Amino acid sequence: MVEIREVPESDIDRALELAYLVFHDRPEKEGRERHHELLSHCTRIGAYDGDAMVGFMAAHAFRLSVPGADLPCPGLTFVSVAPTHRRRGVLTALMGEMLRRAGEAGSPVAALWASEAAIYGRFGYGSATQGATIEIDSTRPLALRIEPDRRPLRLVAPADPADPEAPKDAVAVVGPYHEAARAVRAGRPTRSDRRWTEEWLTEQDEEDEELSPPRIIVLGEPGEPIAGYVLYRTKPDSSTENTGAARTPGLVRVDELEADTPQVAAALWECVASLDLTGRVTAWGRPADDPLLHFAADRDQVRVTAVFPALWLRLVDVAAALTGRSWAAPVELVLELTDVRLPENAGRFLLKAGPDGAAYEPAAGRDPDLTLDVRELAACYLGGTRAVELAAAALVVEHTPGAAAALDAGLRTALLPHTADEF
Repeated sequence: MVEIREVPESDIDRALELAYLVFHDRPEKEGRERHHELLSHCTRIGAYDGDAMVGFMAAHAFRLSVPGADLPCPGLTFVSVAPTHRRRGVLTALMGEMLRRAGEAGSPVAALWASEAAIYGRFGYGSATQGATIEIDSTRPLALRIEPDRRPLRLVAPADPADPEAPKDAVAVVGPYHEAARAVRAGRPTRSDRRWTEEWLTEQDEEDEELSPPRIIVLGEPGEPIAGYVLYRTKPDSSTENTGAARTPGLVRVDELEADTPQVAAALWECVASLDLTGRVTAWGRPADDPLLHFAADRDQVRVTAVFPALWLRLVDVAAALTGRSWAAPVELVLELTDVRLPENAGRFLLKAGPDGAAYEPAAGRDPDLTLDVRELAACYLGGTRAVELAAAALVVEHTPGAAAALDAGLRTALLPHTADEF
């Protein structure tokens, strides 16, 4: 009999061993210590078969930006089931317990990044944001259609092992800016000082040891608030002497770029694309509507090489989630919702929403305008997926013509939801 219970701090190393087994990983001492510290700040639940830990799940205590609001949102991570106990209900039990706790804690939504996209839909998670990988050929100057902001650029030291105060200085500069930027796009979790220093500003990149330490360039007049920043790492060109192989130019990997205006963004992109001894810029997890894709003058020079599902969202309390966000246009629809994991969300409900607020009440006996599963509603919730597209895919049933479009109009946001905070 498998028992689901809290994982004490003394069992964190056991949980990590299970996760490394499942994800075929073996971090060095520094990475393992970082993971241990991370989990010590998380909610942790485990599945135990006798004394053996056979399943594990943790959750960050995030808040998530949603249109017009900021909602508590556990961020699930390190989801692991031992290979000896797959297809025995362990993940279902862990997920049920985590969702139960989220509901009791008053979290209307939960989120995760999926290692395997086929898994989490059956637990009610929908793909709510997308990320794009952008590559820039920087062997020649970046061609732009707009004039970049010409205020000063300056480097901010992100980390110095000999000076423990240096990371705090960097976080003090860019942390408040990032926090303010969260409200501009939905889908962004909070980022604590600890996550800044242990996830974003580590001296050595966990996945590529050849990359440099992180560098931060900010734009703005000295003494004034910054107008944007870019966080990046570099890699030298490959040495191909005596091999006959083609030479690979030096790389700039942009991890994050935030800007007040397109002109500020243009200045930051121009800067990283002009770094000496480099010929290629890559940026993973950019928003699908990144302004760079429009103000770049040559789309052969600036290319999108991949688009992928990013943040997966679960509506834990549908009523609280729908009434907790802002609405762009008036909506009055009867939704017939299915939710096999949290049946209290299932049924027919009247959604009345608009710029002045929203109400969501039972509507038993009324004919539905739309029938959909909680997974599809979660995908649409942040405005990143359109209900009309899901209806065209037969995943949403439209009983009243125009109902899906009406829901989309209410959920619409000026910018697509986006996050690069993988957890």
